[in-house]
Amino acid sequence: MDLLATTSAAAVSSYALLSTIYKSLQALYARPAMSSHRQDEQGAAEALLPTVDVIVPCFNEDPNILAGCLHSLASQDYAGKMRVYVVDDGSANRDVVAPVHELYADDPRFSIILLASNVGKRKAQIAAIRSSSGDLVLNVDSDTILAADVVTKLVLKMRGPDIGAAMGQLVASNRKQTWLTRLIDMEYWLACNEERAAQARFGAVMCCCGPCAMYRRSALNLLLDQYEAQFFRGKPSDFGEDRHLTILMLKAGFRTEYVPDAIASTVVPPSLGPYLRQQLRWARSTFRDTFLALRLLPELDGYLTLDVVGQNLGPILLAISSLAALAQLVIGGSIPWWTGLTIAAMTMVRCSVAALRAGEWRFIGFSLHTPINILLLLPLKAYALCTLSNSDWLSRKVTNVPLEDEVLRVLPPSNDALDAAHAGVSPAPLHKAASPDRPLSLVASENASGRDHSTVFE
Repeated sequence: MDLLATTSAAAVSSYALLSTIYKSLQALYARPAMSSHRQDEQGAAEALLPTVDVIVPCFNEDPNILAGCLHSLASQDYAGKMRVYVVDDGSANRDVVAPVHELYADDPRFSIILLASNVGKRKAQIAAIRSSSGDLVLNVDSDTILAADVVTKLVLKMRGPDIGAAMGQLVASNRKQTWLTRLIDMEYWLACNEERAAQARFGAVMCCCGPCAMYRRSALNLLLDQYEAQFFRGKPSDFGEDRHLTILMLKAGFRTEYVPDAIASTVVPPSLGPYLRQQLRWARSTFRDTFLALRLLPELDGYLTLDVVGQNLGPILLAISSLAALAQLVIGGSIPWWTGLTIAAMTMVRCSVAALRAGEWRFIGFSLHTPINILLLLPLKAYALCTLSNSDWLSRKVTNVPLEDEVLRVLPPSNDALDAAHAGVSPAPLHKAASPDRPLSLVASENASGRDHSTVFE
């Protein structure tokens, strides 16, 4: 019993020390750097505005959610040239979302690409990237609504030729739906305004999140083949596309940035089942690409090494202390006071600091995340580490991908306005429109290797 108590106390003390150093430096570096918006705007006015291609892959998306996404893109205030490529990845509900497509069928800024079969989010993105030619590429998830100035603010950040990618700040559009969505919204704030903000101080955001991430076309052209053909232990790897592409950008020598005032509102899982499946995918992706990231660390600032250590060693220490404390309680019947009080103190300090930084006392409620982390997420991460070769999206299986001679159907690019909601507000119900009777143009599809996988987009 003394061994269990000593192990638990030593592990939790090490965890507390590591977390204190890591989180203190993170909070320090996450503070917004002094910059002049006036200088940014002046620089944008003097420079020729780059063309932007927005790519929206979608699969079995709710038509009202898709309508809100496309309306937010049509409402962007960007003064330069912008085109939107909506890629329907072989959706089974294509008839249901067809009225949404028709709303933009005559808008010269929009192209609706209908894939013949489901090929997965990554290959759907790549098909649109190779069909477009803009200077910058903005990936947007189909369940995400952008504030009207997001494209403009991301373009301003991408002015430096050494910047390969930039992401906006994510918030939960359905934050008020359940206790879990409220928790996830706070989790997103912390991930963006602590973790990503601190990494951005050194130009090395480790994951430009999929719902809203902009890339430089010239950089993408260098990396697209590597991005498309990702393998892990000899098997194709499809999920975690945002993290993998970000790591490829860093390996190629480009900077990756975070823009906190470019707000993207995205739908998050409202219940534990979908949330845990999402976290399992993300955990596998993180472990896989951490191996790639380790090779980058000697070239990056020392804080980023601490960041990787804190994110990976911290959970291990917490898991060891929790398991030893549980064994101490079950086997010997003694209460592991030191472990419990240390974890509780660390939790309250972190939540209090977040509440002060965000100016919102609701972050005290993020303390609920600690028992969820210990009881659910740590075991799930251990399972993810033991099943890294599994590339299942944990959703329904899809049919085989199209052969090389199959085609994409592309509707002519609609100036009809959609009165949908903006960021953080649910869109109004969409009334189904009549199906078009005009012919459809044909474009050759991209070739993709056949396999079973699932495609619920994060």
